[in-house]
Amino acid sequence: MPLDQLKIYQLSRQYGRSSWQMYQNLGWEIKKVIGDQMIRSIDSVGANIAEGYGRYHYLDKIKFYYNARGSLFESKYWLDLMCERKIIDSGSYLGLMDLYQNIVKGLNGLIASNYPSKNS
Repeated sequence: MPLDQLKIYQLSRQYGRSSWQMYQNLGWEIKKVIGDQMIRSIDSVGANIAEGYGRYHYLDKIKFYYNARGSLFESKYWLDLMCERKIIDSGSYLGLMDLYQNIVKGLNGLIASNYPSKNS
């Protein structure tokens, strides 16, 4: 299956697009203080999924999928902070959290599916 047909990759791209639209509406100071770190962590999710998908050995794949998971959790921190400080509205936040939850589930499944079975 090509990478762009992988559901978790599609979700991570959607997460990035939605976040980018929100980021573009931030003021310069907020972009520099919080926004840049938020967008980098969000973009890192899809980038690590792509890199892991391109690796041959399952341990290499899993390493990058765990990196994607770490970036995903970091992105939640920044989004939580932005909502708490009322930089973003709750509607935007909830929409991104819905994507976040779906990506967490998908990444956990992707990681689990790449471990060889104990009987292999």
